[in-house]
Amino acid sequence: MKNNKYTVYIPVLLAIALAAGILIGNRLTRNSGSNTALLSTSKSNKLNDIMDLIQNAYVDSISTDSLVEKTIPQLLKNLDPHTTYIPAKELGGVEEEMRGNFGGIGVQFSIQDDTVMVVDVISGGPSSKLGILQGDRIVTVNDTLLAGKGIKNEKVLSKLRGEKGTKVRVGIKRKEFKELIAFEIIRGDIPIYSVDVSYMIDQTTGYIKVSRFGEKTYEEFMAGMEKLQALGLKSVIVDLRGNPGGYLNAVIKMVNEFLDKGELIVYTQGNSQARKTYQADSRGKFRDIRIEVLIDDFSASASEIFAGAIQDNDRGWIVGRRSFGKGLVQEQIPFNDGSAIRLTVARYYTPSGRCIQKPYDKGTDEYYKDIMTRAIHGESQKADSLKYSDTVKYKTLSGRIVHGGGGIMPDYFVPSDTLGYSPYYAKITQKGLVYQFALNYADSKRIELSKLTSSGDFETHFQGTDILKLFQDFADKKGVKSNAKDLKISSKIIDYQIKAYIARNIIGEDGFYPIIKNIDKTLIEAIEKSKLPIQQNLSSAVTK
Repeated sequence: MKNNKYTVYIPVLLAIALAAGILIGNRLTRNSGSNTALLSTSKSNKLNDIMDLIQNAYVDSISTDSLVEKTIPQLLKNLDPHTTYIPAKELGGVEEEMRGNFGGIGVQFSIQDDTVMVVDVISGGPSSKLGILQGDRIVTVNDTLLAGKGIKNEKVLSKLRGEKGTKVRVGIKRKEFKELIAFEIIRGDIPIYSVDVSYMIDQTTGYIKVSRFGEKTYEEFMAGMEKLQALGLKSVIVDLRGNPGGYLNAVIKMVNEFLDKGELIVYTQGNSQARKTYQADSRGKFRDIRIEVLIDDFSASASEIFAGAIQDNDRGWIVGRRSFGKGLVQEQIPFNDGSAIRLTVARYYTPSGRCIQKPYDKGTDEYYKDIMTRAIHGESQKADSLKYSDTVKYKTLSGRIVHGGGGIMPDYFVPSDTLGYSPYYAKITQKGLVYQFALNYADSKRIELSKLTSSGDFETHFQGTDILKLFQDFADKKGVKSNAKDLKISSKIIDYQIKAYIARNIIGEDGFYPIIKNIDKTLIEAIEKSKLPIQQNLSSAVTK
């Protein structure tokens, strides 16, 4: 019985001994030179302490540099949606677009039927000087086949782009020749234009499309405007739809051209940055030119600064749909390894005091889903679907009411145009058949079409051709059959798109935009409003 009594206590004694052993072991570990005690440091150094601990005590060998690269983006996600980390390997490509040039051979291409086709050759570029032509097929690059099933744009770009002054050998297939034509091209600086087109809609009204605000945008914009002035410009429509923004300096200089001395363009302010104001300096060349601005859901940042300054100063009016709502100022701070962080340091405010930035307190995912949410709530179709009563009211220079809440609210709302949409149109769009047909048509008639020099020439050319019937036959062979019901709905939009894309393939944007204008509901609205007296427009604008 006594033995049974002691047997009951044996497991308890063993557990106490084991716990004591673990305790003693931990104490010995802490006294054996480990830097674990450093964790009792200030919060500002905790991240460094954790990295040191991982490096010195982690069970496996690990690259702390790699860990840091993966950790930084996760850390920044806890801030605003536009503070971002740019790894060294990506920084060059990111900055190329904003600088307005990159190293390359100077062609625009399209992949059709697993073949890289040259659709445009940049005038004065390396390929142009060597005689490479529209319609040429790039078959090889440095003896590597650049064709076949699954060829992607990324692979083509990686082969053709490169540092200025480097050489690249290309093999070209041209219709008139059986053998490949070999070219050795020295890469050069290839411009990335941010002003897509500038042309006269009628005798007094001009149109200029700005796709981004880069390093050279102001110079391009001035050249386009001066060209239009020479053609009799009295009123200009500046199209900023889809423009994601860019350099603050570029947009300030552009807005300055339209405002009188002392009129406010924009101001910035942040928790650690005092208010900084930007005002017009009276040297603007277009202060007597009437202006209308087109915006949509994807007009952001610098685009919103431009639209807000024009609207708040009652200089002109805004047509379209509410803009994106990106009003945060980033500063780019470089690191020694070639990477950089773009840190948000302030907010943009329009002259009336509106903060352009929309809320982002629900997280980054919800922030970028906002445009989809707007569509679901009907904002793309009805101006009054947005609860303007929930936003703060501001006043323009003349006392007109404008609204905050994120983004720029247009003076004249134009709903997203879905009238020409049908199941047939959806199918041909999903398969990119309009673009494919236009490219094939232009390529097959390149010699004939190359004699046409304006959009008017193309419209005359198409008068004798049932282009829509040719397209239907093409789409039918691609597995998409037309029907009378859907064609009744969509024939107009398809017809103009085909003609515009064909013209673009031959003479570029000067051919595309004047033709596509005929089905551009927002632009048509702006043209109609441009005929009214400016003060009548501003006093009757339908800002809700």
